[in-house]
Amino acid sequence: MRILLLGAGGREHALAWKLTQSPSCSQLFIAPGNAGTALCGTNISISLNDFEKIKAACISENINMVIVGPEDPLVNGIVNYLQQEPALEELHIIGPSREAAMLEGSKAFAKVFMQKNNIPTAAYKEFTIDNYADGVRYLQQHSLPVVLKADGLASGKGVVICQNHLEAVAEFELMIQRAKFGEAGKRVVVEAFLDGIELSVFVLTDGNGYVILPEAKDYKKVGEGDTGLNTGGMGAVSPVSFADKSFMQKVEQQIIKPTIQGLKDDNLKYHGFVFIGLMKVGDDPFVIEYNCRMGDPETEVVMPRLKNDLALLMKATAEGKLHTVQIETDKRFACTIMAVSGGYPNEHATGFEITGLEDLYDDHSLVFYAAVKKENDQLYTNGGRIFCITSFGETVAEASGRSKEKLAGVHFNGMYYRGDIGFEFT
Repeated sequence: MRILLLGAGGREHALAWKLTQSPSCSQLFIAPGNAGTALCGTNISISLNDFEKIKAACISENINMVIVGPEDPLVNGIVNYLQQEPALEELHIIGPSREAAMLEGSKAFAKVFMQKNNIPTAAYKEFTIDNYADGVRYLQQHSLPVVLKADGLASGKGVVICQNHLEAVAEFELMIQRAKFGEAGKRVVVEAFLDGIELSVFVLTDGNGYVILPEAKDYKKVGEGDTGLNTGGMGAVSPVSFADKSFMQKVEQQIIKPTIQGLKDDNLKYHGFVFIGLMKVGDDPFVIEYNCRMGDPETEVVMPRLKNDLALLMKATAEGKLHTVQIETDKRFACTIMAVSGGYPNEHATGFEITGLEDLYDDHSLVFYAAVKKENDQLYTNGGRIFCITSFGETVAEASGRSKEKLAGVHFNGMYYRGDIGFEFT
């Protein structure tokens, strides 16, 4: 198969790395890609939302399969667009339709979907500028803490947990009146706070059947001990020790099955990954959010643990044959730690030289590039989250320790990482 992978982050490097291990992948193209994906295939300089050029590349390169990495093109309708092209009627596309991608594209849409399908989630209300005053009064009387979510896409940063009513009203004003998250925050979902521990569950569906991939736990806060601002993710671990057989049976029966059935009932076309963000409250799972793609940096621990041929898994998804697939996983623990630019997630400088990054691979560790560019055979920072190191171990502590040992040998100006990823399991 000639495969086109859309995306440019650490998730896409991990997917590209996994795809190139498949004998079924004859050639891999990545658009736009990064310095890491260039090690796995051919980067094509195309914007993720330039659907016309993506379509042209599919035709000119005789692409057999498109795998969509990030959420933006999915929510904007890349699947619908490519499916309308007569020259691409044989093209396999991994990703939901625009309509189904609203599970991630709108928090309010997802909440209605969950209520309709009796999927456990936190109580909520939604507000816009039209009922802003009602929202203020609602927040002033709400139990604490209270969760405010920008309805639309906000790069994983559109969630604020407020500890007092003054803070809640101030954040509400920033979102709706002052466009803190732009268009994404014009509608705000106010949720009851769930007191528990988070994990991410990944499902691959062909619209009828499904398989469950290795679960993971990511760490969104920039500071150690889960403090500070939300980021796109500072690291992840897999497996998650508390996600035992009994708990995962609850997840499958109460959440996964009704989710897949709900998509079918609403005729929402879905061939791809369903990311289910969960909170374990006591012994019970509650859905925090849906994403319509794999997570980042969770992909960087899930893909290394997945023993299946990813290209063939994607083909089974496209052809509606997931009922024939059995998922096999590496039983070891994997821990990835993300190195970020100084100042991230706030304003930060880029363009700094990176040293020591190309000599870290061994039997226990992998490197996945995110915001890394290569010029004249030298690597440079090119964003906020720069790269991550994933290591295996017989325990979380061993895996984390190996990643930190590798990180000690890498340098760029302002480099920062959390040294406590997986801390509650060590």
